[in-house]
Amino acid sequence: MRLILELALTHIAGRGRQTIVAILGVALGVGFSIAMAALMQGTEKDFIAQLVDTMPHVQISDERRTPRRQPAEDLFSAVQFEGLRPKEDRRGILNPAAAFASLRSWVPGRMAQSLRTQGVVRYAGRDVGVSIIGIEPEIEATVSSVAGDFVEGSFDALQAGGNNIVVGDTLAQRLGASMGTTIQLVSPTGQSRGFKIVGQFHTGSNARDEGETYVLLKNAQILSERPNAINEIRLRLDDPEAAPRVARQAEAELGYKAVPWQEANESLLEALVVRNVVMYTVVGAILLVAGFGIFNIISTITHEKARDIAILKSLGFTQRNMRRLFLIEGLTLGFAGSVAGWLIGFLLCFALSQLEFKLSGAAVGREITRLPLFWTPWHYVIASAFALGSAGVAGYLPARQAARLNPVDIIRGAT
Repeated sequence: MRLILELALTHIAGRGRQTIVAILGVALGVGFSIAMAALMQGTEKDFIAQLVDTMPHVQISDERRTPRRQPAEDLFSAVQFEGLRPKEDRRGILNPAAAFASLRSWVPGRMAQSLRTQGVVRYAGRDVGVSIIGIEPEIEATVSSVAGDFVEGSFDALQAGGNNIVVGDTLAQRLGASMGTTIQLVSPTGQSRGFKIVGQFHTGSNARDEGETYVLLKNAQILSERPNAINEIRLRLDDPEAAPRVARQAEAELGYKAVPWQEANESLLEALVVRNVVMYTVVGAILLVAGFGIFNIISTITHEKARDIAILKSLGFTQRNMRRLFLIEGLTLGFAGSVAGWLIGFLLCFALSQLEFKLSGAAVGREITRLPLFWTPWHYVIASAFALGSAGVAGYLPARQAARLNPVDIIRGAT
C-alpha cells in the first residue's frame, strides 16, 4: 500500500501545472459551496427567528375546526337542508376565565387574552380601516413583540386614565396625527368613541404599523358590545418547537381552533425546504464540474503511463492494485482541494460577515444591518463529501480502464 501511495504522489507531482489547476477548481467549488450554505442557512434561521418572535407560538381563536351543528340538523338528522342560514354567534370564547386558568395550569410559557375586532379610525376627514385589539397591558407586554418596538410611549400608557390608544407610526402619519391627538374609533356595531394616542410603535411590517391599534380590553368590549368577551388567547412557549403538541392538547381540551406557528406559516416553510434542495443541487453541480478537471488529469496520466502500467502489471501488480493506484490519485486531488476550499470558504464567510448595509426607514432613520451567516462544521463536512465523491468517481473511471490494459499488448506497441 505504501508503494502504491508513493507512485500516486509521484504521478501527481509530475504534472505540477495541471495538478494545481485541478486542486484550485475543487477548492473554489468547496469554498463557494461553504459560503453559499452559510448564507442560505443563516437567512433561513434569521427568517424563522423573526417569524417566531413576531407572532404567537400558538393562537387560540373562537373558531372551530368543524362548523357547529344547527338545531334543525339535530332534530331532523335524516333530512338534507339547502340554504340553511347559520345562527349568528358573537359570544367569542365561552367562559374565558375558566379557559385561561385551565391553560395556565399546564402550558409551559406565557399567555395573553384579547378581543380583536374590525373598525374604522377617523381623523381630519380621513377614514382608515384597522384592527382594534383589546388587551391587558401588563400581560400583553410579556407576550407581544410590539412591546419592544415602541417609538414613543408603551402599553402601560393605556392605563393612564381615560380612553387611550396605541397605534403604528405609519397609521399616525397617514392620518396626520401625533402623540396626544384624539381620534375617533368606530366599531362594526356603530359605536363611536374618542381615543387619545398615547403610544406609537414601528415593527417594520406595514400591515401591522398601518392596520393595528391597541386599546384596553374593557374599551374593546364596550365598542363591540361584547361585555366580558374575548376571542383570542395567544401563547408564547419556552420551546417554540413544542407548539404543535401544545396546540393539539389545547384544542382537545377547549374545543376551539388552536393554530401553531408552523401551521400558520406552512407554505413559507415548504418554500424554504424547496430552496434548500435547489441550493444543494447547485452545490453538487459546482463540485461535479470541478470533478471533470480531476477526470481529465487521471485520464491523461493513464494514457501517458501506459508502458509504466504494463511494467507494473508484469511485476505482479493486480488489476485491483492498478484501480487503487489511480483512485488514490483522484481522491488525493479531491482531498487537497477540500483542504484549500476550507480556507477559501472561511475567508469568504468572514468577508461576508463584515459587510454592512444601511437601510432607510421612515421612523427609524438609518439602520445598520449585516448579512445573517450560520457557522457550522457541517457545511465543511458536506462540501468535502461532495468533493471527495466527485473526485472518487472521476478517478475510478480511468482507473478501471487502466486496470484492464493488457501488458503484452502495451509492450508490443499495440496501443
